[in-house]
Amino acid sequence: MISRHDCSTRDLDDPLAPLRQQFDLPQGVIYLDGNSLGARPKTALARAQHVITAEWGTDLIRSWNSAGWFDLPKRLGDRLAPLLGAQTGEVVITDTTSVNLFKALAAALQMQASDPAQAARRVIVSERSNFPTDLYMAQGLAAWLDRGYQLRLVDSPEELAQAIAADCAVAMLTHVNYRTGYQHDMAAISSHCHAQGALALWDLAHSAGAVPLDLNGAGADLAVGCTYKYLNGGPGSPAFIWVPEKHQARFRQPLSGWWGHATPFAMDPGFAPADGIARALCGTQPILSLALVECGLEIFAQTSMEAIRRKSLALTDLFIALVEQRCASHPLGLVTPREHARRGSQVSFTHPHGYAVMQALIARGVIGDYREPAIMRFGFTPLYTSFADVWDAVEILRDILDTQAYDIAAKRDAVT
Repeated sequence: MISRHDCSTRDLDDPLAPLRQQFDLPQGVIYLDGNSLGARPKTALARAQHVITAEWGTDLIRSWNSAGWFDLPKRLGDRLAPLLGAQTGEVVITDTTSVNLFKALAAALQMQASDPAQAARRVIVSERSNFPTDLYMAQGLAAWLDRGYQLRLVDSPEELAQAIAADCAVAMLTHVNYRTGYQHDMAAISSHCHAQGALALWDLAHSAGAVPLDLNGAGADLAVGCTYKYLNGGPGSPAFIWVPEKHQARFRQPLSGWWGHATPFAMDPGFAPADGIARALCGTQPILSLALVECGLEIFAQTSMEAIRRKSLALTDLFIALVEQRCASHPLGLVTPREHARRGSQVSFTHPHGYAVMQALIARGVIGDYREPAIMRFGFTPLYTSFADVWDAVEILRDILDTQAYDIAAKRDAVT
């Protein structure tokens, strides 16, 4: 049997353990929700104060030049690129994941429509279990275009190969499923898409900063993702969009705002897209929230995604083992894959009273979250989650379940 002493010993031998000190974690809290909102880097407060008091307060509008505000989306994109397997000049941090997905999907459909060999394709393939906003954006775009596009949804990863067929224009998939933590084989699916003449668009919201990525090596075509989860950019921090160099000349997106213009301060009434990744931009950037993204990226620069992945798998293996050992008498169902190649950096269990149990955990200082149907999600962020955290969280879960210390009539909050 695994003991807490075993877990504490592993923390002593953990090369990532010192990075925990760079986050402002509340006392008495075990934070297992970094897959939804990352913890705050300690440097974020000073960075926000500097932007507000010096760059905005003192330098005012001059900071677009003197503080580098104008180039910040591309500069941060270049800093993020190595975590994604992208090249310099292929990523910008801007807008929201939903907005960037709209741009990327519209561009992908336009690329296909402009190719005589692919122009007849009218199907967008995705999963019914995909994060809902992705499906909503695809539905909205298809209806707005009014050109006969349809969204084809599959109910399991095994159905994708058949669904991505000769009529498919784009496969729009989330690399790591938000509910289950299931991780797709990006290279294999992208290769299959290309063999069928389709493009592969990936949502990396639950992958970036959590698992090693190699977008170029995997042959992906476009990708989007957020910075407020594992990348620790702050609540609602701007998202990112990746357009590889091979597609940039053909990339056209309908939100043709002035920040994506070739010469925005020429004030020309006609739109001319900028060269390179800048054409994925739209409007004026939210500098304060954008600036905080760099605080999280600075911590990633002190380690490697390979080291993060090793610890992530160790943490999630430990959590699964402890839950199954110590909570075996309770109706918990593991929905996250055991296979390492198919697991992101979260573990999800079902329970008939999952919402109530999660609320009891939160009240006891173990913060995870809940997703329908009946799924308790626990996210593991190797930069600040310890092995002792895992032991303590499971011990509190065991106690809550053994004593039935949860309220099945609890009123549901707006955010679960």
